[in-house]
Amino acid sequence: MKKNIIFVVNPISGDLDKTDLIEAVQEFATTNHFDLEVYETTGKSDLRQIQSLYDQYKPERIIVAGGDGTIKMVAEAMEDHDIIIGILPAGSANGLSVDLSLPTTIEENLKIAFLNHYIEMDMICINGKKSIHLSDIGINADLVKNYEQSNLRGIWGYALQAYTTLVESAAPFVATITANKETVEHTARIIVIANSQKYGTGVTINPNGAMNDGRFELVILKSLDVLLLGKIITGNMPLDSDDVVIISTDKATIKTDYPVNFQIDGEYCGAQTNLEIHILHKQMKIAVP
Repeated sequence: MKKNIIFVVNPISGDLDKTDLIEAVQEFATTNHFDLEVYETTGKSDLRQIQSLYDQYKPERIIVAGGDGTIKMVAEAMEDHDIIIGILPAGSANGLSVDLSLPTTIEENLKIAFLNHYIEMDMICINGKKSIHLSDIGINADLVKNYEQSNLRGIWGYALQAYTTLVESAAPFVATITANKETVEHTARIIVIANSQKYGTGVTINPNGAMNDGRFELVILKSLDVLLLGKIITGNMPLDSDDVVIISTDKATIKTDYPVNFQIDGEYCGAQTNLEIHILHKQMKIAVP
């Protein structure tokens, strides 16, 4: 009895050529007696295409090669189906892979994606959109917007944009946050809505986060100067600082005093004044080491 696997690959994610990767996956599938159906995303009606492939092949798993955006799209396509998603990190934002401690070599990742056990992972719903990883309102969303519009990629592009963004950033905003039956007001530079611990760059923003605990954290950074940014980037998030407040909850609303840039999983989503947030517990099955 042959076992079907659908392999979804984003050909342009992370600016890497995927030919070798696709060959490696095909070889692994053949060796392990899987029937592989390869689907390359185009950015047009991918969600529907993947759903119809699922109906056609009824696969055991869907393997995804791409960044957080591609993984999230597959998770959304499969939200009515009970299926395990395997990840081969291959995007410019691989935050989820970093958080799942996926190994660096393709061989090890193939074994995990095709054969390993899984966890049931939460997702966060924000104004009706889904987040698998980290979203934020404030200065990092400005950064994502600037990064999307620039042509420098990779960590240096990111660092340069981070510096520019800090220098040019707008005034702090006032956020009214309701969570756990309490309403508080904070003046903030950035509020991170975190299902997990790390940004794709490996930076830990939410040390207490877990992706399957039915909760998310709001990490409020009240000030953000080069010093605090440096601490966060080097992994020394100052949790005892007056500049950092963390609220753990399963639903929240955030209202801001003026429209503030907002991003979900590295995708810029415009300026917002009102966010409605709740957890989607055990929303997807992800293969893990």
